[in-house]
Amino acid sequence: MFPLSVAELQQRFPDLYSASAIIDQDTALFMQRTPQGKRLVVLAPIGHCWLDRFSGGTQVFNDQHMLKIGPLDAANAHVLRSVVPNLNPVPLGLATSAGCGDRLGLATPGHVRAFNAMKTQAGAQPVAAIFMQQSIREMTRTNRTPADVMCDATWGAFEGGWRDRLGADADHLKTTDDIDACAAEGFSFYTIDPGAHVDSEADTAPLNLIKQKAQALRWADLETTVAEMIKRYAGRTFDLEDRRLVMSEEAAWRAAVKYGNAIAHVSLMYRYLVSKAIRFELEVSVDETDTPTSHAEHVFIVSELKRLGVQWVSLAPRYVGRFEKGVDYIGDLKELQVDLAGHAAIARAFGPYKLSLHSGSDKFGVYPLIVAATRGVVHLKTAGTSYLEALRAIARVNAPLFRELLALAIERYPTDRVSYHVSADVKRVARPDALSEAELPGILDQLDTREALHVTFGSALAQYGDDIRGTLRTHEDEHYAALEAYFIRHLTPFARR
Repeated sequence: MFPLSVAELQQRFPDLYSASAIIDQDTALFMQRTPQGKRLVVLAPIGHCWLDRFSGGTQVFNDQHMLKIGPLDAANAHVLRSVVPNLNPVPLGLATSAGCGDRLGLATPGHVRAFNAMKTQAGAQPVAAIFMQQSIREMTRTNRTPADVMCDATWGAFEGGWRDRLGADADHLKTTDDIDACAAEGFSFYTIDPGAHVDSEADTAPLNLIKQKAQALRWADLETTVAEMIKRYAGRTFDLEDRRLVMSEEAAWRAAVKYGNAIAHVSLMYRYLVSKAIRFELEVSVDETDTPTSHAEHVFIVSELKRLGVQWVSLAPRYVGRFEKGVDYIGDLKELQVDLAGHAAIARAFGPYKLSLHSGSDKFGVYPLIVAATRGVVHLKTAGTSYLEALRAIARVNAPLFRELLALAIERYPTDRVSYHVSADVKRVARPDALSEAELPGILDQLDTREALHVTFGSALAQYGDDIRGTLRTHEDEHYAALEAYFIRHLTPFARR
């Protein structure tokens, strides 16, 4: 047995992250903070295989144990996932789940604190965690790679003391090259984004134009013909629990034109994933489009995917109303409740599969509605809110830097907003020199300011990345505490389903 307790290790190794410590028979693993940065510490019997597998410097600890001190790099993270199996991403199935994006590579310990805190709440049910999550678009803007995302979240989960299974979301993939890059790093959850192939004009274009557009669809990839497809759906009735959906011929034409090429793209991406011979689960995302996904269109999408042999665990339709980045839902909640009930009934009838809530952070008015509609078969996806709460921590401890970031957001918002569905007016964002230090953290609750800071993260990291990360590393307790409190608010409705 290992000769020291965690408390005794903490005496020998100041600034040891006690939550990270794993003592297994005669070995110990933990993370330590030092003036030179964080490091991995391995204590193992002389000749133990871990001493060779991890890289770093080795020295004698006592007459039976050796000490290895290693860097928190990708190679050691890979070894860590092999010796601590729960850190190796796996498919999560239909479990209620939530994903936590991390643009800075520093947020995972705060996320872990929130998920662990939920376990201690009376009556709370499990929420499966995805800590490795970032879209290719965000990786480009942050100059990160799938390997960086996997590495940073692995060390963050280890530091925070995560002991349950976890997933890794290769988010908003558009090409097979994207799949290759993420599969090489062991991602387990693949979100396919066919938004570029969705034709939103199908909602309003004249029917004669719709029929012309239909001729140009990717029929070879769809493995059918326009005549066969219309025959399959025109006038067909679908019984869905307490409701019945009748698809008119016109609705069938419009659904085919709107989503036909997107379905073909998803099918090809899915088959490519299958060819990789890896364990994975698929999410289909059509949320980042101009117009909502009707219930008839949802039925059309999943019916065609099933016909083509695609298997998926979750689907993100474009719901009614506005799901903007980093702010609460904009729209009529009663209308959304009706919309969610229909989508959830379809997911049960054609699956079951999870409904996924993209741009899901800060939608506190929506969470009870989607949990009730789906009966907990739901996935929440968050991303930029972790960055925003990091900025809130910076506003509390480094006011000059926060003022610089706010000024940059005002300058860059008109350009950086282009690829996002946001409606903030930069004229309503308070000017940095007009705010006292005490007022700075609170302005992150104002919609226009929050969205402006949210979508300009790439510009901020390009100009102030070292300062941002340096401040957060120096004040990591404040950073983690801010994330923990904010994510408990997110997770509670899903844990109390």
